[in-house]
Amino acid sequence: MKASRIRRRLPVGAEVQPSGGVHFRVWAPGHKKLEVVLDGPGSGDEQDSFPLEPEKNGYFSAVVDSAGDGTCYRFRVDGRGQCPDPASRWQPEGVHGSSQVVDPTLFRWSDQDWKGIGSHGQVLYEMHIGTYTQEGNWDGAIKQLPALADTGITVLEIMPVAEFPGNFGWGYDGVFMFAPTRLYGTGDDFRRFVDRAHSVGLGVILDVVYNHFGPEGNCLEQYAAHYFTDRYATDWGKAINYDGEDSGPVREFFVSNAAYWISEFHLDGLRLDATQNIYDSSKRHIIAEISETARKAAPGRSIYLVGENEPQHTRLVRPVSAGGYGLDALWNDDFHHSARVAMTGRSEAYFTDYRGTSQELLSAIRWGYLYQGQNYVWQQKRRGTPAFDLRAQNFVTFIENHDQIANSSFGKRVHELTSPGGHRAMTAFLLLSPPTPMLFQGQEFGTPHSFRYFADFSGELAKSVREGRVEFLKQFRNMLPPESQDALSDPADPTAFEECKLDPDEERSQNEPIFRLHKDLLRMRREDPVFRKQNNSEVFGAVLGPEAFLLRFFGEHSDDRLLIVNFDRDVELKPAPEPLLAPPPDCEWELIWSSESPDYGGSGVLPF
Repeated sequence: MKASRIRRRLPVGAEVQPSGGVHFRVWAPGHKKLEVVLDGPGSGDEQDSFPLEPEKNGYFSAVVDSAGDGTCYRFRVDGRGQCPDPASRWQPEGVHGSSQVVDPTLFRWSDQDWKGIGSHGQVLYEMHIGTYTQEGNWDGAIKQLPALADTGITVLEIMPVAEFPGNFGWGYDGVFMFAPTRLYGTGDDFRRFVDRAHSVGLGVILDVVYNHFGPEGNCLEQYAAHYFTDRYATDWGKAINYDGEDSGPVREFFVSNAAYWISEFHLDGLRLDATQNIYDSSKRHIIAEISETARKAAPGRSIYLVGENEPQHTRLVRPVSAGGYGLDALWNDDFHHSARVAMTGRSEAYFTDYRGTSQELLSAIRWGYLYQGQNYVWQQKRRGTPAFDLRAQNFVTFIENHDQIANSSFGKRVHELTSPGGHRAMTAFLLLSPPTPMLFQGQEFGTPHSFRYFADFSGELAKSVREGRVEFLKQFRNMLPPESQDALSDPADPTAFEECKLDPDEERSQNEPIFRLHKDLLRMRREDPVFRKQNNSEVFGAVLGPEAFLLRFFGEHSDDRLLIVNFDRDVELKPAPEPLLAPPPDCEWELIWSSESPDYGGSGVLPF
């Protein structure tokens, strides 16, 4: 086949050609000979091998006429061994097996009228497909989509699905960035999940890991050492080479991966994991390139890009044209940490710099990050950059996420660590405040199921992971006693995974009061003419006491809203020397909702 007739969507990988055959392309600089080896009809049989022709810049490629959708293959490098395709779209037997050709054009989409999602008015829901339902797969999650939409969720944030080793894991140890894991179903099952989500009004974004590869099953260095660099260090393995020698094809690999998920799976955006470990000194940062390319991959659709950034660098959400990286929002750990201390009373380890005071919580809503350049005692350095000019929608707030639940030693949910009334009050504050709220799976119905760290490793790697987990958790005082460490579940034990599985239908009915609380609050956020504006510049707060405060939402026609939050004893509002308590002219305040309603398991509503 002539090169002019080759049609590719991505720079690397195996792609079915419209006129027949498959075009294979791989980057392997420094090697002299590359072959593609097709699997035979029997398990482990070798059928045929075909040489790949060298191109410029270390690429090799060829069209194999006898290959097609479903063909399994590997690459042979310099005549030695066989390796999966680094850009494999499907690994039917896991990270150590053959790659499989996938023709994404065979799936029939029905979401042609879907226009994507913007940053305003969203409610995120973090979901781990393997534990969200008893089935632990895409089909099981599809059954829950109507209920999620009815609850008031608008965007599903799916934890990483790039193929990873073993039979269970969080997904952050992925090694095949283009291959959705076999554990949850096929690639078309994933597409069907997105298609059905769009049909009920739900957006879907995917958590992607562009800062490291997992420790098992990574074949990249068999093709090119330049994928990695020793100029930087991460907590999880070798740093990725975005700015060193031969970094161009590496950048292209990850930029095209972002476009791949948006284009071939119709995803509505991405959540970039641990962006502080995406090191790049280039003039144009790789995150900026990813954000621009991801948006171009969705013509006619708006997409939503979220970042996790522990140092709290607001440059990530500033426009690329202004020197930023072009993301839409950042996770706000400061809000979580302050809220967690307010609910539990424990200010230790990485919560050391938080007191959970009324003023902290008000400041987190008004200004985003609490730390915008001040000294941070826990890290003994300055933390954060200015965020005063940012909008509420530039921040994602939460009181639970996968990391923070698992870091509570035994994976306990936050409602188990505080009082029911305090939890209801904080939930109201979270869901009615202007920033974009995020719930973690099961939070809306107060699931009793823990969410622990689990990873299906074996041998020395499993031992190292377990020891590392214990060492990390020892920063919390309750984990210092040896008996506490012994009580931790082994991440490699299948029980640690199985016990995290939810049964959403049953749990919604069993925990109806807390589920109703979330549903009613999300309805108010969506339908109330004042709450739904979600503009932090029109919201002002005042401290009423050590554990009580108010937020006043100013309306356009004297229809202001007053949200009074109290985590402890009764608050006496007479006298009331706080101007934000004053009603609009010729008006009186009317109580329209209370978290202490018996409908939510509260003790009853007091006269206001």
